[in-house]
Amino acid sequence: MNDILKLNAVEASAAMQKGDTSSVELTKAYLAAANATAALNNYVTLCEDKALEMAQQSDKRRADGRVRPLEGLPIGVKDLFCTSGVETTACSDILRGFVPTYESTVTEKLWAAGGVMLGKLNCDEFAMGSANETSVFGPAVNPWSAANGSELAAGGSSGGSASAVAAGSALLATGTDTGGSIRQPAAFCGVVGMKPTYGRCSRWGIVAFASSLDQAGPFTRTVEDSALMFQAMAGHDPKDSTSANLPVPDMTAALAKGVKGLKIGIPYEYVMDGMDPAITALWETGQSWLKDAGAELVPISLPYTKYALPTYYIIAPAEASSNLARYDGVRYGQRITEGGSLDEMYEATRAAGFGDEVKRRIMIGTYALSAGYYDAYYLKAQQVRRLIRQDFETAFQTVNAILTPATPSAAFPLGEKQDDPVTMYLNDVFTVPANLAGIPGISVPAGFSESGLPLGLQVLSGAFCEDTLYQVARCLELQAGLSSEPPRHASAGL
Repeated sequence: MNDILKLNAVEASAAMQKGDTSSVELTKAYLAAANATAALNNYVTLCEDKALEMAQQSDKRRADGRVRPLEGLPIGVKDLFCTSGVETTACSDILRGFVPTYESTVTEKLWAAGGVMLGKLNCDEFAMGSANETSVFGPAVNPWSAANGSELAAGGSSGGSASAVAAGSALLATGTDTGGSIRQPAAFCGVVGMKPTYGRCSRWGIVAFASSLDQAGPFTRTVEDSALMFQAMAGHDPKDSTSANLPVPDMTAALAKGVKGLKIGIPYEYVMDGMDPAITALWETGQSWLKDAGAELVPISLPYTKYALPTYYIIAPAEASSNLARYDGVRYGQRITEGGSLDEMYEATRAAGFGDEVKRRIMIGTYALSAGYYDAYYLKAQQVRRLIRQDFETAFQTVNAILTPATPSAAFPLGEKQDDPVTMYLNDVFTVPANLAGIPGISVPAGFSESGLPLGLQVLSGAFCEDTLYQVARCLELQAGLSSEPPRHASAGL
């Protein structure tokens, strides 16, 4: 079949069902594309034998009439998800050689739904970063770099996932979002990235960054694909104490409802000084699209939004300092045995195993939790977090969804912001509030910057209202009318 890589997930499923292609053929095409785009550095492990074996099993099931929701679809997995028998490093030296004997709940659900595992995808070390530049394997590269003439950041922390879906080397991909790590790279790479409500997808088997913020979600080329993949990922898991024991509505059914009669909130606080004028213009265009489709635009205020970024950068490092204390060289991963004492082994292992950004956040978090500072920093941040959540709860009493920009800029050149952590952290200014509030959000590709780089619009909805999220996102996608064909560029060999 010609142009097999141009099919989105729904189209690929239909093609396999009609017998126009097979999972083995589709998987081989994606493995070839992954090898051809190796310069993008979006895979850290390519599982060719495993992928083909899973594809063969899928084709057998289809032949027997046992078709599952994601039957035969090739999926890339962020290297934060534990995968049985496949090295899982969180893109950190300290976990080199760690091969889990178990599968994360989310990936287990994807394979149970018929998905085929292509390999593990690059990300920032322990998901700490906004450009995928903290990975021990080096940065993933944005496939749109050719449009700019220099290598661009794919975003972070799930940069490899966004890059692979955009480049056509993964049909679908998993990501995690702690402060925007799905939505920001999705916007940078021109794909759809969705963060579910906290508790909607199990965190079991995902390497933890900040446990009260982390949430798994899908990267796809279309909103419909996103709804399909999210449906397979979501659901209660008794192994995760924060997993919500709630039914998951039919997300694909929501796509056809349109937005007529919905009230869409437009928050004053998301107008920022210095924001790219193209993003401001796109936000205004998005509002017009929704209004033309029958939605009512409602100005709203989220007054505590301005405190979201400093609040996040106290809470997230504090939780990281606790979570990363388990990496000590004793039970798994790297061990440095300089010196004779246990303390010296701990110190040498962590000094060699953790990168600079991870060390920075561990130290910030440890300081914020230390005696004499806990009340002033961590406790105060939790109190402000509650106020941020209340802002959204109040807003959703009068509106069904909220429309904002996804990022304050288009993708920037690799290395441009790496030496200035605060400037890098500002990339998360529009995405962090949703994580603090625990609500779902989605980034939809909706336009382009003056230099031809993709820009995204973000939709937020109330907790466990992902169906409303998809209603609005689908409307924006239809109005934008952008091609879902992944970009090609010469440096990647395509």
